[in-house]
Amino acid sequence: MIYFDSEDIDIPQFVNDQTKEWISTTIQSFDKRVGELRFVFCSDEFLYQMNVKYLNHNTYTDIITFDTSENPKFVSGELFVSLDRVRENAENNAKTIENEVFRVIIHGILHLLGFKDKKESDIIEMRSQEEKCLSLLP
Repeated sequence: MIYFDSEDIDIPQFVNDQTKEWISTTIQSFDKRVGELRFVFCSDEFLYQMNVKYLNHNTYTDIITFDTSENPKFVSGELFVSLDRVRENAENNAKTIENEVFRVIIHGILHLLGFKDKKESDIIEMRSQEEKCLSLLP
């Protein structure tokens, strides 16, 4: 099951059942199944506090992903998305807020699928996978 929740802001209206289908299709394209995924949309400040508390990172970020998978065939996790940060990234990169929200959503899913983004080669692969997955959007 895929859930969309919010903490201190509203869930974007364009995040809907079609988004859930896209996420499921993307996960299936990696020969995995959807377990339980919970996306929580929040503010910069909320996510910053989580980043400090749980990851010891004193920085703002657009997404934090916690893997809760118990079975390697299933993708499960909690993904916290800062809409403030996503909005700013969209402006800085001349993208729509919708495009950036979907990119961040799939970025988190790719982390749950095992993709990394610390080394330069990993970042290149992550960006390539993001583009491939975004192309599956209806």
